[in-house]
Amino acid sequence: MENEQINLFGNTNELEELKKELEKLRKEIEYHNKLYYEQDEPEISDYEYDQLTQRLRKIETEHPELVTKSSPSQKVGGKNKNIFSQVVHDVQMQSLQDVFSLEDVESFVDKVHEEFGDDAQFSVETKIDGLSISLEYENGILVRGSTRGDGFVGEDVTQNIMKIKTIPHKLTKDITIEVRGEVYLPRKEFDKINEELLAQNKQQLSNPRNAAAGTLRQLDSALVEKRNLSVFIFNVQKGGSFATHSESLDYLKEAGMNVIELRSVCTTKEEVVAYIKKIGELRDSLEYDIDGAVVKVNDLLKRQEMGQTVKVPKWAVAYKYPPEQRETKVLDIKLQVGRTGQVTPVVILEPVRVAGSIISKTTLHNFDFMKEKDIKIGDRVIIQKAGDVIPEVDRVLVEKRDGTEKEFEVPTVCPVCGEELEKEEAEVALRCTNSECPAQLYRSITHFVSRDCMDVSGMGDAIVETLIEKEFLKDVADIYYLKYDDVYSLEGFKEKSAENIMSAIEATKNNSLDKILFGLGIRHIGKKASKILAQSFDDIYAIKEASIEELSALEDFGNIMAVSVYNFFKKEETDKIIEKLRVAGVNLKGHKEEKKSEILKDKVLCVTGSFDNYSRGDIVKLIEENSGKASTSVSKKTNYLIAGEAAGSKLTKANELGVEVITIEEFIKMIEEGE
Repeated sequence: MENEQINLFGNTNELEELKKELEKLRKEIEYHNKLYYEQDEPEISDYEYDQLTQRLRKIETEHPELVTKSSPSQKVGGKNKNIFSQVVHDVQMQSLQDVFSLEDVESFVDKVHEEFGDDAQFSVETKIDGLSISLEYENGILVRGSTRGDGFVGEDVTQNIMKIKTIPHKLTKDITIEVRGEVYLPRKEFDKINEELLAQNKQQLSNPRNAAAGTLRQLDSALVEKRNLSVFIFNVQKGGSFATHSESLDYLKEAGMNVIELRSVCTTKEEVVAYIKKIGELRDSLEYDIDGAVVKVNDLLKRQEMGQTVKVPKWAVAYKYPPEQRETKVLDIKLQVGRTGQVTPVVILEPVRVAGSIISKTTLHNFDFMKEKDIKIGDRVIIQKAGDVIPEVDRVLVEKRDGTEKEFEVPTVCPVCGEELEKEEAEVALRCTNSECPAQLYRSITHFVSRDCMDVSGMGDAIVETLIEKEFLKDVADIYYLKYDDVYSLEGFKEKSAENIMSAIEATKNNSLDKILFGLGIRHIGKKASKILAQSFDDIYAIKEASIEELSALEDFGNIMAVSVYNFFKKEETDKIIEKLRVAGVNLKGHKEEKKSEILKDKVLCVTGSFDNYSRGDIVKLIEENSGKASTSVSKKTNYLIAGEAAGSKLTKANELGVEVITIEEFIKMIEEGE
């Protein structure tokens, strides 16, 4: 962990809240980066992702003392899959600074004009929604293609690159050059592939961007060729001698490369904004998906003068268009039962393409939300993409109603098992309380085996559904009582695939307790809370015996969470599941960290400044190992401030409050001597 200096601002509560928000934002962004860059399976839309990163940048800009080297704002992309050999980029493949208003674009143009004069020009061009690549040519011959990766190290995908028809193996000019482009899947090819998958009763691709990224990173080059990927080149990374960006693209086009189509050189901010709007108007008619417009300083020498940050060039911004909206019709409203028993309305829509995906349904939050939006069967509605396959209803076009629309009656019984639905006083959700409800069972098991929980490789939703239908699974613990013959008997399974499932199940028996706890689907308990429980108790039985007061006392645990955990472990069915897991040999032990001593018990210590032989993380670990609490701020409750060089405002605050200030040497001595 890097040394981290945090200056005080506002009050202590404000600081703590901001620190918590930063930690949450960074973890959430890292999680979505991994899904997007490493697995090509994002869970949220670009717009939602942009909102997270925009909030992170806002906090870090206003409070630069909170920026750490490990923050997503300081890094590009994600890690590699380790399927292909690595490529170290000679020139870092950076991302772009996103802006979300035309006013921000104008501010960027004004800033450049202030620095270089009103005649400074800009290249405005489409931002293709695909996978960024680098192409290297030696004497006009293509020698290597690689992905961006983390910006510094990518993957060698040369064999797959060679199968893309719009990438020439030999240029018409005898040059040595490295260029950057975006691999994409044309919309018509995407639709064609999905039609074929549908005919084969296979899962369809979610959108062209994911399909392009996943295809390029396949080991099967024949599949790459079959899917007809394409590319647009948009930048010279290294080589050549050009005065402007537009000149370099013209040259690359003459050399036989497929350069970015929609581009224009502009001078005034009015021209820049006008061309951005023009691209936006043409967006739907393009044969490929775009997710913005890029504004770049055209003069390459000026770019060098402007420089770059660790993540983005200062000479360009990417304007992100607002979420695409489409009109469609509500054909029906159906009900869905979740793993916690919550019954949710699902709007069935007339299929429509939104931001690269064909949308035919969307899940509403609850029945109060449905009433608030006043959604009826037969309504014309405006939807926008809130995720890669899950849209949201933005509004109902009330003015288009003709009287044939029908109200949807809120259910009183579970649509699957017929049990009467209940609504807790503090909640808006309707729930089925029947623990044996087939719908609850299905969603509970699919959650239990999912990647974030027990991660049973190969056990997809369809397999779970079939195993439930055949009554092989009646609760989550039954997974560990499946026999080889049970799995082998399923349609489409052969010896090897059945063996793989059984091996995957066996491997999960050694998973950490937090994965089991999250997999059990305890209400209000997510991944973080599951880890806190696993780190705070010796085993699952200790959690079971814990009182509400003990649970509430856990860090970041509130009363609602504590009551939920307490009630869950008092259920008879929970006892049965735990016993079955124990007998099956599943690990139920926690990973409670043993304290080396209680020297610092009930003591609050804060760390500030830099130290020659210790990182801030090292010191925090020593504090916690000796039963102390490490705080990120100084307050009246702070017992000691451990101060190093450049201690800053924390030292000032400690002196003002009369907090005892000690050196790192005094702290180490305190621990060693037990004083």
